[in-house]
This record gives sequence, structure tokens and C-alpha cells, in this order.
Amino acid sequence: MKKAVLMLSVITGTVMVAFLACNTEAKKEGDTVISNDSLVKRGNYIVSASGCDDCHTPKKMGAHGPEFDMDRRLSGHPADSQLPKTDSNILKSGWILFAPDLTAYIGPWGTSFSANLTADPTGIGNWTEEQFMTAIKKGKSKGMEEGRPLLPPMPWDVIKNLNDTDLKAIFAFLKTTKPIANLVPGPKPPGQ
Repeated sequence: MKKAVLMLSVITGTVMVAFLACNTEAKKEGDTVISNDSLVKRGNYIVSASGCDDCHTPKKMGAHGPEFDMDRRLSGHPADSQLPKTDSNILKSGWILFAPDLTAYIGPWGTSFSANLTADPTGIGNWTEEQFMTAIKKGKSKGMEEGRPLLPPMPWDVIKNLNDTDLKAIFAFLKTTKPIANLVPGPKPPGQ
């Protein structure tokens, strides 16, 4: 009888340890279930705190220099904006150039423009959560597996380290942003 009780205790203990291990693993992967409202609030916090506006929000000149144009928040490089003429000798000497409003960048990769992240179809309005995860986790433009890589200075290789819940929160927030129609130009190869 003692052996049967001992054996039952060992089996029960093993099952409990396995259950707890599985539960802990799920938490590590960020599979926490939270309400959509909480996701949106968390996403807004992450986007605001991690500096997404620095590149994805056009600027206007204010009393203290460039300030975020919150009427165009997260709409990316303005499609009608003309870049100033650049001196290719500066680029040859190893410099990287930023447009005056910090939404366009020129370097050895060519010219890249910050994307429209608003809920408009010219932004991420038609994206699925899966596309967003692919864009951030794999650095793929528009979340397409076979797409071109995301270009500098987009720090996707850092952002990809957020857990799935935080990435889903960012996406949930972006889907609630004011839709701003702004078809950002595609990147240009070096020398153009």
C-alpha cells in the first residue's frame, strides 16, 4: 500500500511539474491574453516611449526647432515633399544624411523614406497582424516574406526582441490611428 501511495505521489508530482513548466513556457512567449482596449493603450505607450514618432511623424518648425506635426502623426515621409539637393562627395566620405524633417535618409543603401504607419490603406490600414509580425520579426517590407528588406535607419532588428504581446499591442494601436492618405515613395538605389 505504501508503494502504491508513493507511486501515485510521484506521478502526481511529475504531472504538476510538467503542467507548471508548460504554463511558464507560454508566459515566456508572451501569450498573455489581455483586452483589445488594454492592447491599444499598451501599444500607444510603446510607440510613444520608443521614439517611433522621431522618424515616422513629419515635423514642422516651431519656437524651439523641429516639432512633431501631430496632425500628420505617424504618416511617414510626405509624398509631396522634395528633398534638398545632396552633395555626393559627402556620401563618398562615409556620411549618412537625414532630411530636414527626419523622414528621409541617404546612405550607402540609397535613399529610404519612413513608412506611413496610420490606419489608412496607404499606410498599414489593409495589413494583417501576421504581416506586421513578419515586417518586424523578419525585417521584410510590407510584411511580405519575399519582399525587400526594411532599410536603415529602421531598427527592426531591435524591435523584433519585444515579446509577441507587445508587438500585437503596437499593431492594435496603429490600427486605431487617424487614417492619413500619404503614399510614401519607394526607396531609391544609390546615386539617384
